[in-house]
Amino acid sequence: MDFDDASPRARPGDIMAQLSREDLERLSVSELDARVVLLEAEIARTRAQRDRSASHKTSAEALFRK
Repeated sequence: MDFDDASPRARPGDIMAQLSREDLERLSVSELDARVVLLEAEIARTRAQRDRSASHKTSAEALFRK
């Protein structure tokens, strides 16, 4: 049996905790810049999903109010 398949998937909060515990001192300026770009892209992706979810919820509420 492959133990990787049996292990539970990381929860989003676990990933956030892991990122916040990472030692940034070992990273170069260019690596830190790349990390910032990546995190900003993830923030934009998360906000877009939040907006889609809110729009979907609003549409569903409007449909069922009629």
